[in-house]
Amino acid sequence: MPSTWKWSQSTSGSIVADVAYDLFTSNTAGGSNVNEIMIWLANFNAGPISSQYGSDGKPVPVASNLSIAGHTWNLYSGSNGANAVFSFLPTSGTITSFSGDIKAFLDYLTQHEGVSTSQYLVTAQAGTEPTSGSATLTTSAYSLVVN
Repeated sequence: MPSTWKWSQSTSGSIVADVAYDLFTSNTAGGSNVNEIMIWLANFNAGPISSQYGSDGKPVPVASNLSIAGHTWNLYSGSNGANAVFSFLPTSGTITSFSGDIKAFLDYLTQHEGVSTSQYLVTAQAGTEPTSGSATLTTSAYSLVVN
């Protein structure tokens, strides 16, 4: 699933948001979502869903310093009440120009986190999830090929 995404975001004041790929899998081709897989390229004062939090209130990764698609990531997992949620966050900085194979993230989850290889990818999207503040996301290039 090769993908390229080049983007920028302008903000007005403090914001709480992420910029991410957001994928959903199901047990059947037309079934309900079972897993949400997020690949965060930016974190603006937001936090991923996690099943564990430290004494400081920050989420604790289930795996750290994973080398996937040319970048280094921490993986967080938890539930949003409806789906298992797996969130890959870059270990440092913001990735405003991504080029890599999204399937590599799915492969990691099936090999190391117990996600079934028989899952169907039912939704693949990308964008920002603002929860507070004002921002404008501009995408100058985007492609995602599901093969």
